[in-house]
Amino acid sequence: MRLSHGLTLCRLSRPRGKHIHEVYSELVDQYGVRNLLVFAPETYEPENELNVRVFAEFFGIPEDPATGASNGCLAAYLTEHQYFDTSEIDVRVEQGYEVNRPSLLYLRGQTTADSIQVEVGGRVIPTATGTLVESNSL
Repeated sequence: MRLSHGLTLCRLSRPRGKHIHEVYSELVDQYGVRNLLVFAPETYEPENELNVRVFAEFFGIPEDPATGASNGCLAAYLTEHQYFDTSEIDVRVEQGYEVNRPSLLYLRGQTTADSIQVEVGGRVIPTATGTLVESNSL
C-alpha cells in the first residue's frame, strides 16, 4: 500500500479526511501493522530530502520523533524501488518537527547483487539515558 499526499499529510496527518490515528487503527486491524511510517519529499528545511513521521501506538508511542529502525526500512524501500531514480541513496531525513522535537537522520543504501545494504545515522535531542542490566544480576 502506498499513500503519497506530500508534506500536507505529514503536517496534518489527515489522509482522506481521517485523522492519522484512525488510519493507523484500520491498518492494525486489517494488516497487523504495528508501526506506520509516512514520508513526503517536501520538507521544512531546504537541505533535507524527505520529511518522515512514525506512529507506533501499538507499542504505546503515539509518535516517535526519531526512529532509526523505521528509517532503515525506508532506506531499503527507497533503494529497492529506486525512489530517487537510482539504486543508491544518500539522503537527509527530517523527523519530529510536528511534535516539537526536530531530528535529523542520514540514510544511505545501495543495491548489491544479492542484497540491499543500509546505513542509518543522525542527530537527535536526548530526553533520557539509562543502563541495561542482566536480569540474573538483580
